[in-house]
Amino acid sequence: MSVSDNNTADNGKRGWFTRFLDTVEWFGNLLPHPVTLFAMFAAAIVLGSGIAAYFDVSAIDPRPEGTAGRAADGVIRVVNLVSVDGLQRIVSNLVTNFTNFPPLGVVLVALLGVSIAEHSGLISAAMRGLVMGASKRMVTVTIVFAGVLSNTASELGYVVLIPMAAIIFHSLGRHPLAGLAAAFAGVSGGYSANLFIGTVDPLLAGFTQSAANLIDPTYIVGPEANWYFMFVSTFLVAGLGAFVTEKIVEPKLGKYNAAEASVDLGEQKLDALTHKERLALKVAGLAFVALLALLALSVVPQWGPLRHPQTGLVAGSPFLQGIVVFIFITFAIPGYIYGRIVGTMKTDRDVINAMAKSISSMGLYIVLVFFAAQFVAFFGWSNLGSILAVKGATLLQDIGLTGPMLFVFFIGMCALVNLSLGSASAQWAIFAPIFVPMLMIVGYSPEVIQAAYRIGDSVTNLITPMMSYFGLILAVAARYKKDLGIGTLIATMLPYTMVFFVGWVTLFYLWVFVFGLPVGPGSPTYYQFGG
Repeated sequence: MSVSDNNTADNGKRGWFTRFLDTVEWFGNLLPHPVTLFAMFAAAIVLGSGIAAYFDVSAIDPRPEGTAGRAADGVIRVVNLVSVDGLQRIVSNLVTNFTNFPPLGVVLVALLGVSIAEHSGLISAAMRGLVMGASKRMVTVTIVFAGVLSNTASELGYVVLIPMAAIIFHSLGRHPLAGLAAAFAGVSGGYSANLFIGTVDPLLAGFTQSAANLIDPTYIVGPEANWYFMFVSTFLVAGLGAFVTEKIVEPKLGKYNAAEASVDLGEQKLDALTHKERLALKVAGLAFVALLALLALSVVPQWGPLRHPQTGLVAGSPFLQGIVVFIFITFAIPGYIYGRIVGTMKTDRDVINAMAKSISSMGLYIVLVFFAAQFVAFFGWSNLGSILAVKGATLLQDIGLTGPMLFVFFIGMCALVNLSLGSASAQWAIFAPIFVPMLMIVGYSPEVIQAAYRIGDSVTNLITPMMSYFGLILAVAARYKKDLGIGTLIATMLPYTMVFFVGWVTLFYLWVFVFGLPVGPGSPTYYQFGG
């Protein structure tokens, strides 16, 4: 084959890939802002309830007789919100829909503790110490691993770790874009995984619980619902990310030519931890271990004060119900200790300013939650969610798609939608009221459904221009390759998406259906009405 033939083939592939990316970007740009989207959905539910009520849409309630919320005749009927009663209900509950929405308070409380650790410099120093202290042999897996852990602190991984990883790879004589890709894979592709329960866990659990309550008003989903599975997933993502980097991405990139850079790479430097920072990390680490020991002492022994007062079990205990409080404490106290030693937190004002700064950055989230709360409430009041769940579950049963293969399709659909709707909370706020009740009727627990969603939501973060930090990653990458375009970056990250999808789905299948392990503390695999 001649050189011209090769160029023609490359152009053909580039043209197809570019068209695919253009389609994704075009479709994503058609979508309004998530806040507007939820306002439109809420309005559509109100109007849709009027239309469905006019046509007397209904479904047979599959729940056993006597279940809370079940009608005496066993029929689920649409409640018309385009009526006097509907209008009065909307006006009377608009504020309480918002203030009582499960994700709101728990996310803000958890964020207060994380903000102290973040703004004191503790999390940043821990990431630098972890990555810079790794041996050359382990640097790749350590970078991906650190990327996954960085998700406990909002934008830290994107702003700090990804540029740092590129610098580290370049200083080792490796291709800097390979380092960038490895960190990006951990931060974004492993978004849902972590060793610790972070702010994303109560956020998603709140939406899941609200959706589960459409079927079972008493069902509780805690922030710890997926902790076991996500803990193990951290090591899976780190291993797969390192494998893809060293066996696929780095060989494809080849040897780096510094002439391709758009900046003077000689000016790049990575500051090592100072003596004071290392001391502060050690003391903060000891404080963290001491806090964990105290928590274990309150839960592990049979006489533990945070066990369930009636059953004596950990399931349903004050410990699990109040786990957001412990997230706050285990981040806030070590963060404050670190800040006192290094001088970033000298007075109570520094602590307060750190918390206020993080809360002030949540303005958009609070606005989004207001409209999302109305959408979820209207969906529940109208009974459209319950009817859709019953009809959908019946369809799945009729076509025989109720076994483990169901989750492969579900995860794939979530991954596909994530290409155009990159916000994890926005996507789950839309999906949860539909799919959680539907799959509960088929027989699966909300916790397992949520775990499956988190896989799909994570793996395509790497290849969608709709991801909020994608522009930042592109700008950092362009420093090392001045003519780098969006197609090149996505083509570099595509192997991670493919390998993560296959590996993570396989782990999910083995974990849930082969070994029958719970995805989190007290999280069942299956759901039974009246159980």
